[in-house]
Formats: sequence, C-alpha cells, structure tokens
Amino acid sequence: MAIRGVIFDLDGTLIDSGLDFEQMRREMEFAPGQSVLETIALLEDGPRKERCRQILREHEHRGALSASLMAGAKELLAELSRRGLPVAILTRNSREMTELALSRLGLKFSQVVAREDAPPKPDPTGLMMICRAWQVHASEVIFVGDFHFDLLAGNRAGITTVLYAPSGRPEYAHEADFVISDLSEMRDILAPLA
Repeated sequence: MAIRGVIFDLDGTLIDSGLDFEQMRREMEFAPGQSVLETIALLEDGPRKERCRQILREHEHRGALSASLMAGAKELLAELSRRGLPVAILTRNSREMTELALSRLGLKFSQVVAREDAPPKPDPTGLMMICRAWQVHASEVIFVGDFHFDLLAGNRAGITTVLYAPSGRPEYAHEADFVISDLSEMRDILAPLA
C-alpha cells in the first residue's frame, strides 16, 4: 500500500533541544529513569505538583529557544514536500514550546499534536487523530521517532514505525519496522512505498 503521510516525533528526531531529562528528574526529586509527564500527573494537586510543572516548563522553554535542526531534517522535509506527502508532528512537549521551537526554526506541518491535544505517547490516540484529519488509514502512514514510546504508540496504532537511532541500536530496536542512523536513509524506505 502506498504511503500517504509521514508523522514525526519532534525532539530527538527532527530537532535537538538538548533537554536533560536526568537533570529534570533530579530537580523534581524523581527517581532516575522515571517518566516525567506520567509521574507529575500522579502527584496530588498542590505546591509540589506546581513546582514540578514549572521546572518542566523552564527546561522546555530553554530547549525551544536553543533548538536546532537534526542533520538531514531540512532535506528530508523538502523531499517529502516535493513528493506531495503531508507531514505532521506528534510530541510529548507542550503546545506552547512546540510552536515556539517550530516558529524559530521556520518549520510548518499540516498537523501538530502536543500533550494538551491527546494523551501522551505511548498512547496511540494522537496518531489516530492525525490519520483521521488526513482521512487516511493507519496502514498508509509512517511514524518516525527516536524513543521506545514512539514505537509503542505506532505499533498500537497499526502504523509502520521507523526508529531514528543515530547513536546506535537500543535494546528495543527490534520493535521497529525500520531502524535508521541517519535521516537521509528515509529515502530508501520511502522509495518502494511511494
């Protein structure tokens, strides 16, 4: 089946905002490796929860202001535009910081789904929202991300997944349909599918 759209994770896939999640966790007094969004959501309403939200916002704001394009991102997006394929973003970042980063970098997408718009990945809801907006079936879409939650969301949605792993294959790489170490490799994946 021909591919009719490509969805990207944002940070670590198309842009590098240098977010230091371990530092975030230390400031929030979370355990190493603990999921930040999910842990904040479980906190009781009150000063601690608000402090954690503020820490997250400060980190994301700094990241959005310093974000740069990943190597090959501009060329890949231009190639997808030439092919006439719609392109979307599904991110666990806030809408405010996502729009700030995209605006700074001059990036435009047909759909941008942030954590205020749908339950965060690994929940597949955001992916399905984009498919509905495009009026395409999940099997006609590719989702590109750099983290395990991206693969879980894509697999749960029935979408072809591409793991972008520039620093080597992580232990969960086998869960992806394709693994790439450079964004230019997307051309090889798209060639037989277009």
